[in-house]
Amino acid sequence: MQHFEAIRTHLNGKYPFRHNDPYLISFDVELPTGRQQGIYLAELEDEGDRKFLRVSTPIGPLVGVDPRRCLRFNWEQRVGYLAVSDLDGSPYIHLCENRPYELLTAGELEGLIAELATLGDRLEQLVTHQADAF
Repeated sequence: MQHFEAIRTHLNGKYPFRHNDPYLISFDVELPTGRQQGIYLAELEDEGDRKFLRVSTPIGPLVGVDPRRCLRFNWEQRVGYLAVSDLDGSPYIHLCENRPYELLTAGELEGLIAELATLGDRLEQLVTHQADAF
């Protein structure tokens, strides 16, 4: 998994892509509960031209959420963090994880997708009061 195209090739056929852009892929993960969770993969680059994969999932709208709770959540997590990004022009909380390509394996990628989808769905239920919005 040394570059974004290797990730695209690995995931192609495992998940039907909703977005399939040069540096963005999105798809839904079917959860054991029968619910689905949207996952987004994007390529990032730091100041030193090192490339990373960001895996994220929307949790819910930022409106009405205490940002201190988000920061406390970030402090307690070993994997994943909360961030804010626009979704359809509105600020949404996203659960994210960034991994450098040089350390990413196919197994780690699959585990990360499953872990973020599951945790993202639980958080979404808390934020949106059980709705399966994402």
